Amino acid sequence: MHSLDHTFGALADTIRRAILARLALGEATVGELAKPFDVSLPAISRHLKVLETADLIVREKRAQQRVCRLKPEALKTASDWIEQNRRMWEERFDRLDAYLRELQGKESTDAGNK
Repeated sequence: MHSLDHTFGALADTIRRAILARLALGEATVGELAKPFDVSLPAISRHLKVLETADLIVREKRAQQRVCRLKPEALKTASDWIEQNRRMWEERFDRLDAYLRELQGKESTDAGNK
């Protein structure tokens, strides 16, 4: 669960989600990732550090540039967790719905017997 905490914490920020969306298109330099945002380069570096700590990206130094690329494995883990919980809640809601229909049927039967 610890890695999920980091993953969801990293995904909680709009800028970090936008960075991941950009990296889904292919690797990019830190400068390219920073370009669309009205924040400082150190702020972008901090966002990248959070994404790196959550194991969502990899940063590599190439010559004078830092290049980032997506690591989709952590997103897959989060997606699997969400899917597992979605199925569980759907089953619970289906059982609740069946129970409520059963109660409504009993009310209709009771009202008809009066």
